[in-house]
Amino acid sequence: MMNMVGIALYNIVDRIFIGQGAGSLAICGLALTLPCISLLGTVGTLTGVGIITRISTAISLNNKALVNKILANAVFLNALLSIGLIIYSLCNLEMILLAFGGSRQTIPYAHSYLSILLPACLLSNLNFVFLSAIRASGFFRRSILITLIGLVVNIILTPIFIFGFQMGIEGAAIATAISMGISSLFIGIHIVLKQNIFTLSFSNFELHFPTLVNIVKIGMAAFIMNITAGMVNIIMNRYLENYGGDYAIGAYGIISSYSILIIMLLMGICQGMQPLLHYNYISGRFHLVDETLKLAVRSASLIACVGFIVGESCTPWLVKAFTSDIELQKISEQGLRLTFIALPLMGVQIIITSYFQSVRQARKAIILNISRQFLFLIPALGLFSRQWGLVGIWLAIPFADFMATLATTTVFLLRKKGTRSK
Repeated sequence: MMNMVGIALYNIVDRIFIGQGAGSLAICGLALTLPCISLLGTVGTLTGVGIITRISTAISLNNKALVNKILANAVFLNALLSIGLIIYSLCNLEMILLAFGGSRQTIPYAHSYLSILLPACLLSNLNFVFLSAIRASGFFRRSILITLIGLVVNIILTPIFIFGFQMGIEGAAIATAISMGISSLFIGIHIVLKQNIFTLSFSNFELHFPTLVNIVKIGMAAFIMNITAGMVNIIMNRYLENYGGDYAIGAYGIISSYSILIIMLLMGICQGMQPLLHYNYISGRFHLVDETLKLAVRSASLIACVGFIVGESCTPWLVKAFTSDIELQKISEQGLRLTFIALPLMGVQIIITSYFQSVRQARKAIILNISRQFLFLIPALGLFSRQWGLVGIWLAIPFADFMATLATTTVFLLRKKGTRSK
């Protein structure tokens, strides 16, 4: 959870300082960068999630050579995909931002930010893989410490570059890139320590196709979930641009800052839950599977409910942290109140979807996640926006959350019923 919160706070810190130091159009431009960074981040998710259970298993077998082989293959795949996507994005940045809902007023801000940050995404993706490996090898606290060091550096440097050096949105990108580099430095220090089990050398980078396939296979569910979220973000921006203009996109960037923080907390519970569920499931300890799942659902529901209460009761103060523009505040407050309506349900939906992934039913997890995005949210965006305009776009989000929770719970209960009948 601490690692996931650290990732979320990277984005929140940038948006707060950019909104206060570079103006409302800058934060609207920053919102355009979210789908691009999110889609690039799926590479880290694919390889990072893909190695956790594999490395844990190899460590339990005391097979150090296999651990190094898995990590080396994951690093190679991560670097290859990241570099390819970064080069493509930099070469087609104007076209991409226009497709993401950008305008002549906001594209220059987004372009300046991404031109600096996109190359640093290679470090971000590699950091995700190494931190996953560090956690899988038992160094949980060190993984958290490395994440927090990068976050603290980002919090210190961002206002210095924006306000002190008057560098605006470019300063925020430079500060974030430096903080990613600092995290990479501390990861490197961990790797050379004696108690570390990893030994990355050129001899370890012998590609092993079955290992690559296993990494992709395990991480595919999380990869598809994240990439569909990025694609839906693009579609959302297009609707927001059509019905609310640049400020509506900026408002969605502010709203997503808080929703991402809550979702990252929930995903942290999922990542902590998955190894326990998987181990107990394959060991036949189904009563422990049920107990773990119940605890996770209760914890996630509590977090979602607290997030809902804070979001609905403190809306004006939350929005003012990002912008002093009255018009942007008004749009953001309305959007935050409406989009958070079904937030208490998100804990159940995310945990149960993750449960299917943990008990070797990844296909169900993928289908349930895609159904929220493509079966419920996208059609609702079209229907509701025609009926109620920008308000309809905000309402489409809790509608999709409610329907996805209903579908997920139904599939889970039917599965349990079928299991008992057997």
